[in-house]
Amino acid sequence: MRILITGSSGLVGAEMAAALRARGHEVVEYDIARAPADGAVEDIRDLRTLDDRMRGCDGVFHLAAVSRVAWGERDPELCHSVNVEGTRRVIEAALAQPRAPWLVFASSREVYGDPDILPVTEDAPMNAANHYGRSKAAGEALVDAARGHGLRTAIIRLSNVYGTANDHPDRAVPALLTAAIHGQELRITGQDIFFDFVHVADCVTGMLSAMKRLGDGTADLPPIQLTTGIPTSLRDLAQKACAVAGREADIVALPPRSFDVRGFCGIPARAGALLDWRAGISLDEGLARLHRILSAQETAAE
Repeated sequence: MRILITGSSGLVGAEMAAALRARGHEVVEYDIARAPADGAVEDIRDLRTLDDRMRGCDGVFHLAAVSRVAWGERDPELCHSVNVEGTRRVIEAALAQPRAPWLVFASSREVYGDPDILPVTEDAPMNAANHYGRSKAAGEALVDAARGHGLRTAIIRLSNVYGTANDHPDRAVPALLTAAIHGQELRITGQDIFFDFVHVADCVTGMLSAMKRLGDGTADLPPIQLTTGIPTSLRDLAQKACAVAGREADIVALPPRSFDVRGFCGIPARAGALLDWRAGISLDEGLARLHRILSAQETAAE
């Protein structure tokens, strides 16, 4: 198959591209950070460029977004423009193709906000607590509506993804593990805040399963979250980082930010039932893998 990946240079996008190529698929990369030979700026809000790159594609993984909660708070207009209007353009481009491709949309656990009941199922109310979460909820609504126009779609809600060095260095996992490797102070915002950490390889496996369902003709997948069902507080994460690095370091807890949720943990039952998926990489194993990657980079840089 010929498959377009928006956000192909990101953490999930890069791993998805590699996994698809390993399976013999043709990958069309699309990312605003790229510098393609034709000089085009691969912005998902540019319908003309999207249409050109999508031509002849069997499917689309739509991963591109303003992907950080803090960034959405810093620039709400840009967050809405990229995450909502950009998603609208991706859908328009897909529907304009002579043979509409299937579409897998990467949403987020942020759509739930602060759920009243934990762990969360996909049927929990969507009460996003920040601009990023609201933009993802709006994107889901657009994808849902596109089904009425004949587009085969899947909405995959990602939790806290980690696992490679191709990540924003200030995100919780790489930031804490890097600080631990150097024996530096580990700073966490809200020590009791907890999350459901999922390795990027597991996320890719789940999204590939959704691709298979759509490719086989399934058109009615409900939203599916990829979660482990295991909550880990930021303090516990920091302690695990120190243990993996084999270093002692001070852990400093800062107050949570106004736009942070209290925590998230999701039940993976629907992913198991509909995608035959479950997380295969524990947080301890994932941290050990990332530690080896980061340590090798440190050694190579010396």
